[in-house]
Amino acid sequence: MSIRFFHIPLRKTIRFSMLALATTVALATVEPSRSIASGYQWNQVSIGGGGYVTNIYLHPLEKNLAYIRTDIGGFYRWNSLEKRWIPLIDHFGSDKSNYYGGEGLALDPNNPNVVYIAAGKYTGAGLGTIFKSTNKGQTWNKLNIDLPMGGNETKRWTGERLGVNPFNTNIIFFGSRLDGLWKSVNAGQTWNKVSSFSGKPNAYIGITGILFSKKNAGLVYANAYGDGIYKSTDTGITWSRIAGSPSKANRMVLNNNGVLYVTHTSGVSKYANGAWSNITPTNIKTTSFNGLSIDANNSNHVLVTYDQYHESTNYSRVFQSTDGGATWQQKSHSLNPQVPWWPNWYFASAASAIEFDPNIAGKVWLTDWYGTWQADNINANKPMWSNYEKGHEETVAFELISPPKGSLLLSGMADVEGFNHGQKLNTYPSTQLGGSNGPWYQETYSIAYSEKDPLRMVRVGGHRGFNTFTGGTSTDGGHTWKNFSSFPKNTMPLRVAMSANNPNLFVAIASEKQPIRTTNGGATWSGVSGLPNGPKGPWYWGQPLASDKVNGNIFYYYNGGKVYRSKDGAAYFSVVNSTLPSEDWSMLKTVPGVSNEVWISLNSNGLYRSTNGGTKFAKIAGVEKAYLFAFGKPQTGSKIPALYLYGKIIGMGKGIFRSLDRGQTWTNISNPLNPIGNVPNVMEASKQQFGLVFIGTDGKGIYYGKPN
Repeated sequence: MSIRFFHIPLRKTIRFSMLALATTVALATVEPSRSIASGYQWNQVSIGGGGYVTNIYLHPLEKNLAYIRTDIGGFYRWNSLEKRWIPLIDHFGSDKSNYYGGEGLALDPNNPNVVYIAAGKYTGAGLGTIFKSTNKGQTWNKLNIDLPMGGNETKRWTGERLGVNPFNTNIIFFGSRLDGLWKSVNAGQTWNKVSSFSGKPNAYIGITGILFSKKNAGLVYANAYGDGIYKSTDTGITWSRIAGSPSKANRMVLNNNGVLYVTHTSGVSKYANGAWSNITPTNIKTTSFNGLSIDANNSNHVLVTYDQYHESTNYSRVFQSTDGGATWQQKSHSLNPQVPWWPNWYFASAASAIEFDPNIAGKVWLTDWYGTWQADNINANKPMWSNYEKGHEETVAFELISPPKGSLLLSGMADVEGFNHGQKLNTYPSTQLGGSNGPWYQETYSIAYSEKDPLRMVRVGGHRGFNTFTGGTSTDGGHTWKNFSSFPKNTMPLRVAMSANNPNLFVAIASEKQPIRTTNGGATWSGVSGLPNGPKGPWYWGQPLASDKVNGNIFYYYNGGKVYRSKDGAAYFSVVNSTLPSEDWSMLKTVPGVSNEVWISLNSNGLYRSTNGGTKFAKIAGVEKAYLFAFGKPQTGSKIPALYLYGKIIGMGKGIFRSLDRGQTWTNISNPLNPIGNVPNVMEASKQQFGLVFIGTDGKGIYYGKPN
């Protein structure tokens, strides 16, 4: 099998106007669960990790007490008996979606029950904050500190910004990206900026590391990224820059003898007796290192990992020294993957952290771009690493489809291509969407099928890192794919719609370019007349394009308050309605089995229906906000498709709703313990099973709800 590789970029998926961001949260909440609510049960589709775990934390006093933070998927605690990650903030609703970015986490080293998290995805999306839990993350108290935080911004894989003083756990430091160093002396109740800290870190990176000495009271280090490492011997009252310290340090660790080890963009260094020494491994592929850990039982036993190195070969990215860095061994490895679709080169790709388990000799944990690994015996000649991802679902969904025959669900994903989920939603997929030997894309942006023959499909996507895009067709319901014979260069396709009765005819909108169409299954392409250029991609989740579900020559498009229609197979579109509100966050969908029926959701402007091909629209009464919607299989004895809505109904509030009478009445099918608040991107409903509905998110994978 050929090796698949792509550059790992920053996932910038921010949307300011879609979901209001809040700076307050309930002081106590119930731990998230998969409980039954409103006659519906909600679970996550099993995919298995897929997102960046940016640090791991192991408590020194309690065996198997571990936490992880992620860049866009929130925070988790390890359940060692079930080998499952327990999500800790899934009860945060969409108004708190910014809090799903993990900027920092800190444990009280003297109390296993106390944990702090610094939460905020983007510095430009409102203020982040710090929460405190006294019961291992079951409930949270918001602390009185609100600062811009960027859990999904540059250098998020370094750390740690948040630290608790082991000699006096009332003292906490937080290193921010934009606003300097902050300190609390009363366990987080109040905070003050440390005016004596003179470090000048790089903008939008800030102070990436706080490190307290466990041996000398008062000794604390702070990493001002781009400037150097600062030291205080009076618990942060005064600070001085350590001469000769690496300016771009990634991680810092102290051994039991007080020697400071540092990984940085130019190698590995240590600081002892007032002097720095270079201990970078030799004969290596890169000199930039990140992950760093020292064995609590052996001060000379050190592990480091490469920084953001992800070449698609199965070589070792972990280095071990047993003599304090004088010599290094590049550790080979064997893998015991628990997620079958993960290729071997995922291991330690863009590794963020590596940590000795303080309570289990020889055990080591590692986190990377896709998940978390454990090795039970790092001292073995070829340690065995296992990835346990149950509970950790962190993919970003671009597209979901649920055809009337074949698989229950297919997904298009950012970074991990997407999946054919078959009929089993609680089983990991065996391969990514392209299969073992088929065409593979970094991302799949859109998938469509022909209503008359649903096993005939088309998808579009490509490799964002290389700026190469294409698509492919399938004749077996998305199990195997064949690439288009041709595709226009430098064209990023965002959405695709296939004719209801001619699977060789489909049209695609492209990022900031003219839409294109093909009449021969992608062999040749031509421009579409009458439509504006497409929106900017790839971080675009609108669904403005759809084909009529009966008439194979009719296609629809929405843009800027105008509805366009084509009656000649998408060769030419004309405006048929210009009375709707203009809304960037819009969804246009047609109704299965019905010709000329078009629905459009316009976020806070509501939900609209047309029964005459878009010429006239009626607003659905009572729908105050239509963020996402979908049509599914009718209930037994009815021909009216089930209608699902993620939004707000007058008199019922926000939530997830179902209507069986075209929006005249609604039933709330939400789970209040898990409102699916981490920026839902796409909604789809099953055409095979009544009541089954799917919601894809911006960092929490895919949820599905079904009646009990």
